[in-house]
Amino acid sequence: MVQNGLSALDAVRGFQGLRALVVGDAMLDSYVDGVATRLCKEGPVPVLVKAAEHHAPGGAANVAVNLRALGAEVVFVGLLGRDRTGEELRAALRERQVDDRWLIEDSGCATIRKLRILADDQYVVRVDEGETRTCGELGRRRMLEAIEAAFPRCDLVVVPDYGYGVASEEVIDCLRRLRSGRRVALAVDAKDLRRFASAGATVVTPNYAEVCAAIGEATAGALPSADPARAERGGRRLLELIDAEFAAVTLAGDGVVLVDRAGRATHLPAHPVLHAGDVGAGDSFTAAMALALASGTEAVQAARIGIDAAGIAVTQRRTSAVRHQDLLRRVSLDVSAPTTPVKTLAAILDSERYAGKTIVFTNGVFDIVHAGHVQILQRAKQLGDILVVGVNSDASVRRLKGQARPINHERDRLALVAALDAVDHAVLFDEDTPASLIRALRPHIHVKGGDYAEAALPEAEAVHAVGGQVVILPLVGSLSTTSVIERIVALASAGDRRGAL
Repeated sequence: MVQNGLSALDAVRGFQGLRALVVGDAMLDSYVDGVATRLCKEGPVPVLVKAAEHHAPGGAANVAVNLRALGAEVVFVGLLGRDRTGEELRAALRERQVDDRWLIEDSGCATIRKLRILADDQYVVRVDEGETRTCGELGRRRMLEAIEAAFPRCDLVVVPDYGYGVASEEVIDCLRRLRSGRRVALAVDAKDLRRFASAGATVVTPNYAEVCAAIGEATAGALPSADPARAERGGRRLLELIDAEFAAVTLAGDGVVLVDRAGRATHLPAHPVLHAGDVGAGDSFTAAMALALASGTEAVQAARIGIDAAGIAVTQRRTSAVRHQDLLRRVSLDVSAPTTPVKTLAAILDSERYAGKTIVFTNGVFDIVHAGHVQILQRAKQLGDILVVGVNSDASVRRLKGQARPINHERDRLALVAALDAVDHAVLFDEDTPASLIRALRPHIHVKGGDYAEAALPEAEAVHAVGGQVVILPLVGSLSTTSVIERIVALASAGDRRGAL
């Protein structure tokens, strides 16, 4: 999946180091777990014996946590009361490496909390408390000052507006003014999108109900089923009413319909999930799509990346964040993502070389990736700036290892290697040795792991021909793919013998 020269994998890699400004309603999500033992005598409700209680950042705070977990630096501007809930939210943010110094405390506010009580993992009731719409003039002025101070060093802005007063008209006007001089990506996820009609957002990410409310089609009864065709019509109508480049209408299990200002629409299906949770997946979608847009990818691919993040989030229990490594792994396993052509990769590396970066190359089969592989790749990356890994094709592996190998398809082996933190580029090669690939990519350093002598390496001549050097890294421990396979076979055989007895 490569569009505008940037693959999904490269886009997600680009999340790290981006600086995100989040302006929105900070909340604390609290969960009380227990066991229902009997019915209460005072009324037909269960008596809950409390087993555990935990807290997680919610609302805009969860968006901030997702952005941080995906690799971005985060400035989070929101409102808190001077209360215990605010202290617990600050602690939960710091635990997740989100700086809480930009949060504004105001004595007129009470920190928002959503308390969910569960019996035997089933929801019993949700209790909402807190109010920040009562913030005083001083608190609002301090919030605007924080936005003004943070904006110049940010690469994107995300506004998760739940209607509790942080995204005031003054804040929207402030962001519009700041972006008129520096056009960074702006993602808006708002309960009432009509308030952002002139915000000039890059993307708005409403669900179908929010679209209906914005275009005046909400009814007191149940909404029409949120099928892609209705979402497409609603998205077009929405963009006629508000100033935004794209509307990404989320449809839960039916995916996302992305509509642009020209009326073009794309339906992007969701990943099927057997048991899906529904707390925070929208936050993960908005965070990942906003980062993808800021990293330079086009909107359809950014929406796909957002869906990948949401697909991970719904498999997790309760309010949680999607980690950068997990999203890297998900997008790298997209079967439609081809390997980067060698000529394209060579051109990319020429640019890195011109910028003064040291290019390190290594290669292998990587049939069953184990700790020894990871250690070698980490040590190889430490020798330079850019690590390129050549992965033997299936045909090459069969010639080298026999017809029983590889165990895993070349596409899966390539995707797994590409998803490792130390690896910047992974590329397939079909020859028995990487000599031709080395001549094309011209690395400064060629790394080999094991007990090789440089003179015995068939590709050493190619390394020297391009002006590179060979570095032999001794293996740590005795792990090898062959030994792992032999152990699996031995264990399976032992199990068969026990079954026969």
